Amino acid sequence: MFYGWVIWGVTTLGILMSIPGQTAGVSVFTDYLLAATGLSRLALSNAYLMGTLASGLLLPMGGVFIDRFGARLVVVIAAGWLALTLVYLSVSDRLAQGLSELLALDSSQPVAFILLCLGFVSLRFSGQGMLTMVSRTTLGKWFDRRRGLASGLSGIFVSFGFSAAPLLLSLFIDIGGWRGAWLSLAVLVGLGMAPLGWLLYRDNPEECDLVMDGRTFSPGPSATAAATVSPPSDRAAPGRRQFSPTRDFTRRAALSTLAFWAVTLALASQALTITGLTFHLVDIGAAAGLPQKQTVALFLPIGLLATMTGYGIGVISDRVRLKVLFIAMMVFEAIGLIGMAHLESLPWRLVAIGGLGITGGFFGTLSSVTMPRYFGRQHLGAIVGVEMMTLVIASAIGPSLLALFNDVFGSYRLGLYLCACLPLSIIFLLVPSGNPQTGRL
Repeated sequence: MFYGWVIWGVTTLGILMSIPGQTAGVSVFTDYLLAATGLSRLALSNAYLMGTLASGLLLPMGGVFIDRFGARLVVVIAAGWLALTLVYLSVSDRLAQGLSELLALDSSQPVAFILLCLGFVSLRFSGQGMLTMVSRTTLGKWFDRRRGLASGLSGIFVSFGFSAAPLLLSLFIDIGGWRGAWLSLAVLVGLGMAPLGWLLYRDNPEECDLVMDGRTFSPGPSATAAATVSPPSDRAAPGRRQFSPTRDFTRRAALSTLAFWAVTLALASQALTITGLTFHLVDIGAAAGLPQKQTVALFLPIGLLATMTGYGIGVISDRVRLKVLFIAMMVFEAIGLIGMAHLESLPWRLVAIGGLGITGGFFGTLSSVTMPRYFGRQHLGAIVGVEMMTLVIASAIGPSLLALFNDVFGSYRLGLYLCACLPLSIIFLLVPSGNPQTGRL
């Protein structure tokens, strides 16, 4: 069996293990943090904003670290770091109370705000940032012609896992309380993912005397060079689409292309809007007259639809130009957000489920496939580091933006309309962009 399928399994698990550091994992704990710390919803959103912004600025350095030291070491550090952060957050309110008493402060809220900012920096950098980035980057290095298929199959589990996470974490909280839920997740990530990552992660096929997709490879003086391109017979085969990149872009060269910024901003728009929506979903549902359990249950049909869509997009992405898929993703994102603005209506609720489910399926596959196909593997960590920085910064803005609109206008609706305009505007960047390897529009 080609070892790349082992990599596929363990990197998929790595992305799922990042859920406690993703908004889908944090949103379930929002109301409990508000009650424990006494902070307002806007203050908590701003702490999340500041923590996420700071973590995003660190990610380009993290990408370079992956290129220099390899996936195996990075996944262990990221998983251990995430576990320790979860332990810290589980007692953050008690730490704030103790420090405020020690400093003889009238209120513990300012200390709680600072401690949560630090906690969110660590949580977002280790979970949403490094653990996700090293897993997606590693998967992209092991497949070429089958990259879309591998990403689509991975997306089945990732989409369903992320969508089911709020409901599953709610059950964890019902059983052991919100502190117990975070501590249980810390044990799962720290004692589960870290040793498994050390055992199974490998940075690229050449470490195992293999090449991408599992073709036969004989080590020798030119092994590395030979492994980065397809054999001459493959390259000359008439009628076969060639995915192996002819050029490995440096980070500076990649950042100078329109294609990089078009696809990065497309992914970032979804990170911004879906993060803001997920962070305030329970409150949005309450404003529409829906109970918490019913609101959280919306993730299940969205996840099922995203799962089916993600696999289909994985297969299709091996056959069509990626910018067409990005444009479709933007359209369905806008549709889903407009549906969420009218959540009290059942027909609009179905529109929201359809739009968000389909666009979520696009996101999981395209975020894994695009960068290695466009820019090669040699500097992939550094390039993806800048992409992830942009996505994390965008995700930081979403919760505060919607909270601000709710505070000023007394409703999330206008903010959701504004968010729906964002993906539609990015289509104007996607249309003139093309694959930097071929120069085709």
